[in-house]
Amino acid sequence: MMPDNWKKEEISNLCEYAIDCVNKTAPTVETETPYLMLRTSNIRGGRISLNGTKCVTEEVYRNWTRRLVPQKGDVILTREAPVGEVGMIEGNEKVFLGQRLFHYRANKTVLNPEFLLHSLLSPMAQRHINEMSFGATVEHIKVEDALKIPIVLPPLAEQTAIASLLSTWDLAIEKSERLIAAKEKQFTSLVKSMITDKCDSWVHLRADKIFKSISERQNNHEELLSVTQDRGVIPRTMLEGRVMSPESGTDTYKLIKVGDFAISLRSFQGGIEYSRYQGLISPAYTVLRAKLEINDDFYRHFFKSYLFIEKYLNIAVIGIRDGKQISIPDFMTVKIPLPPLEEQKRIAAILTTARQELDLLKQQADACRRQKRGLMQKLLTGQWRVRVG
Repeated sequence: MMPDNWKKEEISNLCEYAIDCVNKTAPTVETETPYLMLRTSNIRGGRISLNGTKCVTEEVYRNWTRRLVPQKGDVILTREAPVGEVGMIEGNEKVFLGQRLFHYRANKTVLNPEFLLHSLLSPMAQRHINEMSFGATVEHIKVEDALKIPIVLPPLAEQTAIASLLSTWDLAIEKSERLIAAKEKQFTSLVKSMITDKCDSWVHLRADKIFKSISERQNNHEELLSVTQDRGVIPRTMLEGRVMSPESGTDTYKLIKVGDFAISLRSFQGGIEYSRYQGLISPAYTVLRAKLEINDDFYRHFFKSYLFIEKYLNIAVIGIRDGKQISIPDFMTVKIPLPPLEEQKRIAAILTTARQELDLLKQQADACRRQKRGLMQKLLTGQWRVRVG
């Protein structure tokens, strides 16, 4: 139930303008100009990024913004590819909107622009947008549906207070993301100095001299695991959303143990994954287990490095474009470095500490985003009220 002094309105009734941007792709120029074209790729996670924007001439800008020049405080919604991304024009840059974008300008006598932004980002609005979207080839929403998105509307003063509170969370999240980006850059430099720059000086052996391929089966009592590019080999219970169980059972599934590595046919995209768990993985993966005494953590970092993916693993890639995959027989013949064990341990300890710091920052940022989503659900439905004045 909404509070007595709240109401629900279609978004078009709350805006001075609510129009679809029917502009086709404008001709861009290589030379830098102050006139920029926003595309769907510039709008992500509640923000509009000008990184990667294309420049156009002043003539194109003037001709294409006759209907409405975007200005500070305007809210933009992606109607297609992907649907439902939202951002706000925050500066006074000279931009115009490319195709597949919907343009809202709040009537500030009844609607706070930042409140509109948060409302469109809310779980309730995003569910509504997802329900409206359709398309077998390219998912999109109709113009008339973009006009009818419902907004739960408190009095203007309360809108402003809610928007201010949520924006404070946004600033904290943005600060965390900047810190993570800086740490990522530092970690990349650390990997370069400790692995890439030294790699040529190390002894190299064929992969099949260091690792062996394992195909242990008949372990139906073991936990089902999934191989992911961002988290390694993890229990399926740790994945978000519904995970389908194998229809034909797990008789053909392979046993992977703690310290083993998993190669997929698509490993050329993100390297080889490490397992901290024992369980079963799909037979589509190749399980590698060390034949020699090695430091697992060193190879965990090495197998995910840009150097390994581009220089070593690339040798074993077969096919072109979407047909690319890893040839396991070819990979086993690739010569990879085998540094002295003590050096492996020293490098691994430094990189693991740096990676743990980075992962902790990412976990904290994720927790902050989850808390903000929960707060939005409470504040934007009136379950929790913000004191005004």
